[in-house]
Amino acid sequence: MFDIILQNANAVLPSGLALSDIGIKGERITAIAAPGSLFSDRARVIDVAGKLVVPGGIDPHIHCSRPMKISSGEKFTSGSPEQVSRAALHGGTTTLMDFVQCHPEETLEHSIGETDRLWEGQCYSDYAYHMTLHGSVPPKQLDEIGEAIGRGYASVKMFTTDLTPSRRGRMLNYGDIWEVLKIVAAAGGISAIHAEDNDIVMHMYEKLIREDRVAFENMAEVHNTLSEDLAFNRIIRLAENVEGAALYMMHTSASAGVAAVERSRAQGFPIYGETLHQYLLYTAEDYKRPNGQLYHTYPSIKYQADQDDLWRSLKSGGLHAIATDEVCCPLRIKTLGKRIDDATGGNSGVEPRLCLMYTEMVEKRGFSVEHFVDLTSSNIAKIMGMYPQKGAIAVGSDADLVVLDPDAGGELDAARLHETDYTPWQGWHVAVWPKITMLRGRIVVEDGEFKADLDYGRWVPRKVSQPILSGTGV
Repeated sequence: MFDIILQNANAVLPSGLALSDIGIKGERITAIAAPGSLFSDRARVIDVAGKLVVPGGIDPHIHCSRPMKISSGEKFTSGSPEQVSRAALHGGTTTLMDFVQCHPEETLEHSIGETDRLWEGQCYSDYAYHMTLHGSVPPKQLDEIGEAIGRGYASVKMFTTDLTPSRRGRMLNYGDIWEVLKIVAAAGGISAIHAEDNDIVMHMYEKLIREDRVAFENMAEVHNTLSEDLAFNRIIRLAENVEGAALYMMHTSASAGVAAVERSRAQGFPIYGETLHQYLLYTAEDYKRPNGQLYHTYPSIKYQADQDDLWRSLKSGGLHAIATDEVCCPLRIKTLGKRIDDATGGNSGVEPRLCLMYTEMVEKRGFSVEHFVDLTSSNIAKIMGMYPQKGAIAVGSDADLVVLDPDAGGELDAARLHETDYTPWQGWHVAVWPKITMLRGRIVVEDGEFKADLDYGRWVPRKVSQPILSGTGV
């Protein structure tokens, strides 16, 4: 009847925390019952008393196998799906969301195929993609968006900035964004936005370079709070005038972004806010530390008041997801850039995210374990159209389960992690660590032993639900 039974699980179910037995057959959860009530002669029975069982983590914002522009002129590609997914499973994250780079000269089908080539048979975890549009979107590509959404690529990312002076061609103008918003809305998808005001960002690059204030620690002056304020409010007003549009605001970093998301939600618009664990635990002051580049991603880390507002909004329900903006690279690459215009963005954070956030949220700030699960898994699955297949401990859901052990916590150390040769979380304490990680019914990590198969990771097609599109889903 069952292949595996988790007995005496202190499990975070959709209905709340409950002591339960969880029965698994094949890839799915097939029974949830009172503790001690599930039996099977053929099942492996694992007693998890005293431990917390949560749905597998979902990281909605990672970048694998990305060619990177290095100031020295050398070529580098960020960590592969194999490398990043191995680390993710060790840390309890079972689903990753990367990006299809959709360039104007290519069809979406071609771009998706190129991304598949990097992921299929080369990922230990499950995965999905956002489509990322670049530059001036040609009419032919516009015509393809609705069809791709119908095939399960339910989210479309757009930039309102080129990010740095050396990356021209990334941003979309607001006219193109307007047209894409209408197409995505009509197809039942969700638009994911990197929102910074390009005029302000490029002005500040020019200003600081002219004033010879190019040192890296000035980064927060370039990718600043005013830029987020202007871009968030402009994109939100644009979307509010498109029937059926829904927004997912990526890496919200400042009080201004928080206020814009909360204001729009209060008026009933379906908008959802993501932040990053870097923003929650580091500020612009940390740029001044030795190797301060370790903490950087785009947009920049902001200030203490911004961080305080991020935490407040997470607790009140104004923000909905915690991601990493994962870019896995060696310490040498991460710290190579010394200037505001040559720093490497992203971070190696996918492995410690789940346990670090549990510690900072539940142990230190009084979040419920249910809210922790929402922000690291369930909300993301709902917003991105994977729920309840992912993000839930429920009968019929994929058996993506993590057994968090309070006896396995301790200090984070890059030498014992599985991502790269550094971690921005070196020395941080975590109160728990996975004893078991399960992906679709298979135990892929147990007591630190990695047991996953590289060809087991599977692409997850997605369809955004009507409650999410109407603003009532989370």
